[in-house]
Amino acid sequence: MLRSRILTALILAPLVLSAVYLLPLAGYAAFFWLIGAAGAYEWAALAGLNGPFKRLGYVSVLAVLALALWHLPALWQPTLWAGTGFWMLAIAAVIAFPRSGRIMDHRALLAAAGLLVMLAAWMGLVVIRATPNGANWMVWLLLLIWGADIGAYFAGRRFGRRKLAPQVSPGKTWEGVGGGALVSLAITSSMLLLMGAFALWWLPVILILVAVSIFGDLFESALKRHLGVKDSGSLLPGHGGALDRIDSVIAALPVFALLLSLTAAA
Repeated sequence: MLRSRILTALILAPLVLSAVYLLPLAGYAAFFWLIGAAGAYEWAALAGLNGPFKRLGYVSVLAVLALALWHLPALWQPTLWAGTGFWMLAIAAVIAFPRSGRIMDHRALLAAAGLLVMLAAWMGLVVIRATPNGANWMVWLLLLIWGADIGAYFAGRRFGRRKLAPQVSPGKTWEGVGGGALVSLAITSSMLLLMGAFALWWLPVILILVAVSIFGDLFESALKRHLGVKDSGSLLPGHGGALDRIDSVIAALPVFALLLSLTAAA
């Protein structure tokens, strides 16, 4: 499992970094929309849309909405607010699980939520890249999430004792969360120093973003557990589906993009 995860990461990381730094904004947006589309295709299955044609129809709706949103910059920040609001509700759903599972039985609501999640995450990608020094900020966020994921994996395996959310994801521990937070703090603080942007107020922001990313993972785990599904798909060896790989990222993106846009406007 670990070997396949490493090999998959070694293949995908250069592609992602190349897209962030080398593609123009429109090409960058299209590249990451395709990744989001793969996640949306799997979300459609979780929402009860059986069969490839229904799922492709769902992805087509996402494409139309994304294209319309691209041409309506006035709606970019409201989309980020809506996405951030969803993840606040998702955090509450994770904390209340399994009682909150009743909400997940409403498949139409779940399908609509998936469109909002993917649009807000994609919009976050666009807004982050469009800000000054945006490519570096995008990589900063990815390193924050990757650092938290890697640190949690190894700290949890070595020191994990106390379960974080046993009814949602029995393998996650508080020790893993602590290890992930420390790795993420070290990496992102170092990058902030290199960017000449470090300030002490970034430390709680980093921890909040780590927490949001963890809840993004936990929400998908709660959804799959309620529906009796192990993985969202089988696209990525060692990771399951695309949604299994990007669940933390899609949660953190609108929150961080909103923060950047608000501080830029201040």
